[in-house]
Amino acid sequence: MIENLILGFQTAFTPENIFWCFIGVFAGTVIGLLPGLGSTTGVAILIPLTLTLEPVTALIMLAGIYYGAQYGGTITSVLISTPGEAASVVTTLDGYKMARNGRAGAALSISAIGSFIAAIISLALLMALAPPLANLALQFGPVENLAIMILGLVIVVSFAGGAFSRGLMMAALGLLISTVGVATGFSSARFTFGNVDLLSGIPFVEVMIGLFAVGEVLHQIRVGAAAPIRTKFRDLMITRSELKRSVGPILRGSGVGFILGILPGAGSTLASFMSYGIEKRVSKNRDQFGKGAIEGVAAPESANNAAANANFVPTLALGIPGGGTTAVLLGAFTIYGLQPGPLLFETQPTLIWGLLVSFFIGNVLLLVLNLPLAPVFGQMLRIPYGYLYPIILLTSFVGAYAVSNNFFSVLIVFVFGIIGWIMKEVDLPMAPLVLGLVLGPLFEKSLVQTSAIGQGSFLVLFEHPISVVILVFAALLAAGPSLTRRLVARRHAKQADRENDKTPVAH
Repeated sequence: MIENLILGFQTAFTPENIFWCFIGVFAGTVIGLLPGLGSTTGVAILIPLTLTLEPVTALIMLAGIYYGAQYGGTITSVLISTPGEAASVVTTLDGYKMARNGRAGAALSISAIGSFIAAIISLALLMALAPPLANLALQFGPVENLAIMILGLVIVVSFAGGAFSRGLMMAALGLLISTVGVATGFSSARFTFGNVDLLSGIPFVEVMIGLFAVGEVLHQIRVGAAAPIRTKFRDLMITRSELKRSVGPILRGSGVGFILGILPGAGSTLASFMSYGIEKRVSKNRDQFGKGAIEGVAAPESANNAAANANFVPTLALGIPGGGTTAVLLGAFTIYGLQPGPLLFETQPTLIWGLLVSFFIGNVLLLVLNLPLAPVFGQMLRIPYGYLYPIILLTSFVGAYAVSNNFFSVLIVFVFGIIGWIMKEVDLPMAPLVLGLVLGPLFEKSLVQTSAIGQGSFLVLFEHPISVVILVFAALLAAGPSLTRRLVARRHAKQADRENDKTPVAH
């Protein structure tokens, strides 16, 4: 292990590799700022520019784009409620509220700090445990993945602010939207109404841009443009108490992100949603979630960064992409004549350990770049929102068009912008809908495969130890709040009875 680390530092700590690592994280931050572009598209676009570089240098740059985009997407989520990355969607719930409360700098700072700590934790685990974790990931088949999806759907209730029926309704709507297109495992189209553009389903990125960016702008126009934030520069700095409140969420988010990141296909988006839901259940300040709780930024930001790093476990050790961006990176490996898999650690130790050590360098560069700039970004809120609205709408529609080079994407953004505005007007939670949309395709795929394995019977879920453990945990999460309320009510009733017994009776 020590020899491998020394080899990695010798490879990564060269002027050329540090320079290209900086270029990667800087380009990734800019790409993350642009709604709809995202790390997957950014990496795919820039692969041709790396063909003249050494393979290790090229992969260091491309990986820098990947985790740099995670933070770039956070900036727009916090400042203008426009997620640049899918994994940054949940950050808008509390990050944007913090910005409107004059705490944009604190939100961006804790995002940078949480992402950095999560990166260090996840990379240390990645280096130490990659081969055994890859074997663990192999134990997760369709049955175990279905149990994970059920757990995710249970956690969705946490996003409804205690309104179980509204959360369930919006999650069901998200699942319904995800069924549009060709059915998984079949050739029949559903809910397309003869439209060819809907055969591949309703695209998630365009829905996200419409609901959050366009919906927020339309809502602000109706209620009147929000007043620009006139806070002093020092008020944008993160406080010691906020740092103290964020320690637990950062550590828990890092753990959740890493565990989900090693599972092929789970990705950073699911990790950020699940960490937010868990944090909302265990936090002492759960009543502040959705109103500007710093824990609601620290947990998902730590989770998505940890998951981004953990995605490299199945990618490097098994040759199975952990997510969309690592699938593109897997293609880059083959372009450079490399075959990811169990033998890669033995045949290419210089490249692998140089790449892993570069993650440390890249995250240090991101921290140095973005932590001092967080209050500066926060000052952008001093600009009157009347000037920002056209810019937000323009970048939203241009970003949507850039995803597929199709005007249909722009139409999707417009339609879901109207839906997002209506949801804001009637105070319906958006996060359950988004999570239902994220989990829908994964849930359906696991459902069909599990049904095939069990020959039509889903009792096979209870024949696999891992899936049983996950389902028990999901049941405890679902039943936990009601059991807690009953126990508290019973305790209060007993206490009231004792007080009544002690009350002297007047003769």
